[in-house]
Amino acid sequence: MKSRMLRLVPLVFILAGSALAHCDTVDGPVVTAARQALEKGDVSLVLHWVQKQDEAEVRRAFAEATAVRKLNAQSRELADRYFFETLVRVHRAGEGAPYTGLKPAGSGVDPGVALADKAIDSGEITRLTQAFAHHMEAGLKERFARVAAARNFRPGDAEAGRAYVAAYVEFIHYAEALHQAIAAEGHAH
Repeated sequence: MKSRMLRLVPLVFILAGSALAHCDTVDGPVVTAARQALEKGDVSLVLHWVQKQDEAEVRRAFAEATAVRKLNAQSRELADRYFFETLVRVHRAGEGAPYTGLKPAGSGVDPGVALADKAIDSGEITRLTQAFAHHMEAGLKERFARVAAARNFRPGDAEAGRAYVAAYVEFIHYAEALHQAIAAEGHAH
């Protein structure tokens, strides 16, 4: 666990100062677009975040929110929250992901996702690929070292053999998961 934490330290420095945002956080790209749509009174600014068949539900929620938010400050806050939650819920459903509520700003965002968002914002992918390559290499080397250290156990030493098998299985599964992630084409919206 300690070595895993130490490997994450470089990511913390890479991410320092970046906006940790994802689609289900209040500072994420979906809610950011929703704020702009409400301020400009233009639902079309968020429709790209949902699938075509879900557009009517988002338009209805937008119309309801814009009508209610005119009443007073408290109504505006409640209407905005309603629209944000509806839009994020519909967006997440379109991804095939569950909606678990809006998260506070900067919370629970995977460091890889934050780096990917930063790459998109900056138009530069080098830091993302370097960080991923570094962590992939470190993970492979760490697991390989455990396999290599346990490999030459004395025949008949069941405990040492089990330690080898545990290290072997972890290494192989890690390599398999990395390859599957690399070979995957992602999911469709």
